[in-house]
Amino acid sequence: MKKPSQILLILIALFVLSGLFTLFGFTEIGQEVMSGSQGAAGLGGLAGTWVSIIPPLVAIALALISREVILSLFAGIWIGALLLVDFNAFAATSSSIDFLVQSMVNEDHVSIIVFSLFLGGMVGVMSRGGGNQGVVEAVTPYATSRRRGQLFAWASAGFIFFDDYANTLIRGNALRPMTDKLQISREKLSYIVDSTAAPLAVSAVLTTWIGYEISQIQTSLALLAENTTDPALKAQLMTGADNAFAIFLDSIPYLFYPILALVFVFFTIIMKREFGPMLTAERRAYRGEGVIRSGSTPATDTSLEALQPIEGKPRHWYNAAIPVLTVIVVALVGLYQTGAEGLEGADRNLSTIIGNANPFAALLWASFSGSVAAILLVVFQKVLTLAQALESWVAGLQSMLMAVIILILAWSLGGVTQEIGTGQYLASLLADSLPLAILPGLVFFVAAVTAFSTGTSWGTMAILFPVVIPLAVVMGAGIEFAGGANYGILLGTISSVMGGAVFGDHCSPISDTTVLSSMSSACDLIDHVRTQLPYALVVAVLALLVGELPAAFDWIHPVFGILVGIVIIWFMLRVFGKNPEDEVLGDRIAMEATESQN
Repeated sequence: MKKPSQILLILIALFVLSGLFTLFGFTEIGQEVMSGSQGAAGLGGLAGTWVSIIPPLVAIALALISREVILSLFAGIWIGALLLVDFNAFAATSSSIDFLVQSMVNEDHVSIIVFSLFLGGMVGVMSRGGGNQGVVEAVTPYATSRRRGQLFAWASAGFIFFDDYANTLIRGNALRPMTDKLQISREKLSYIVDSTAAPLAVSAVLTTWIGYEISQIQTSLALLAENTTDPALKAQLMTGADNAFAIFLDSIPYLFYPILALVFVFFTIIMKREFGPMLTAERRAYRGEGVIRSGSTPATDTSLEALQPIEGKPRHWYNAAIPVLTVIVVALVGLYQTGAEGLEGADRNLSTIIGNANPFAALLWASFSGSVAAILLVVFQKVLTLAQALESWVAGLQSMLMAVIILILAWSLGGVTQEIGTGQYLASLLADSLPLAILPGLVFFVAAVTAFSTGTSWGTMAILFPVVIPLAVVMGAGIEFAGGANYGILLGTISSVMGGAVFGDHCSPISDTTVLSSMSSACDLIDHVRTQLPYALVVAVLALLVGELPAAFDWIHPVFGILVGIVIIWFMLRVFGKNPEDEVLGDRIAMEATESQN
């Protein structure tokens, strides 16, 4: 029996069992057993307790075991809803639908969906019009090897540094034809795209993340200032709230995981070293056995005939480059336009403008403009008729539907985890007394688990910043330029939230950026998670051992910790990594020797 069918049978069994509980009035008994004397409606005393981690863990475990993401995500949503409605199966089904609807009508979510669909339509026209193939042919003289192709993919992150969503969607789609030609596995492409997008967005100064990060820091310090009676501490906190941007800048050297993740990707490329599942995937691709695993299910449908270039038509690279550049330029202009609204005088500096911008509106304008540019280019050059161009645009849009469904389910599960208090429970683990220097490392761990369980780095920051910043201050961390001591602890705690959130996202199959990376790279979602997970874990452990803990104990400067991490990454890949090309070449030599002996 197929594994997806097993999941369906489990869901049906749970539905029937909970239905029996409902019909025979056992829900109150079950609730009393689980919540003791709490006995309140819904989760009773279970909201924000260990029970709240069950739905995301079920979804993640089923997804990793079965590779059936959609059913696994829905299972997590339904089980969470079941907890919320006292094990009433019928109400849980209705509540699950409500969560799906809520995730689809959320304004930001709608913007991301439309942006993804429009970008898919643009890529469809680019592909049908020969633009993608033209880029491959133009880059081929320079990207003459797998190493050069991967270096180009890694460096291209710098061109779209301002937003992780745009970064993943544009680069994966644009780079895929080139990496396919160079026999680079889709798993490696999605890893390069995923592990350079969010780490760059979280650590760069002019990105769509910065306003959110600064507002979280500012709000947390301001609220703590309102609730403190110590005049000296209140003055410190107000000074910190007024200088939230300066605090963010000071915290950048403490972003150990994002920085080392970028370095790790780079070293795997220049050293041509892989290990674990990624080594297997790269060997398969280099052998010519396919850039995707046989039997895998890419998030996009690349088999549509309407997306294949027309034979005999010119394949100009600029038919892909111009639409992509249009998206980038319009997105940047949109960020400036929306960010400048309402700002006056001294506030109108570039960092403040970008931080105040509405990235979702800017991305919508950008994807629409890119689609229009792609259609006009191929129609006016008579590469495609208007009807063919529109048909290709619709086909490209359709290729994104599977990923959009996964995104909606992931958002819905995030809504469930918020409702049952998963993040609050994980944050409460920090409430126990502990040495001050341990705080940044522990915050990194909790942020990673929270992001892994909820699938959202921004949600993780929203949950943890209001908890950990006051906790750090109460435990003794201060604001240096405001007369406080242990400023490094505060910076390390802030950066640990951001770094841990990115790490958790990289490991989670329900993360929106993980889904988008696999979608744009046309890689099976679970294959992407399986191959990226060992690399992310290595970098995370390294970030803790040479960065978070030594810097918190004031043993080393954070920059020195990053340098030590870089050396260790080189050493680890040198000792434990293997060149997939050498392995395949060795197999070929051995095979030829065997054949010659026979």
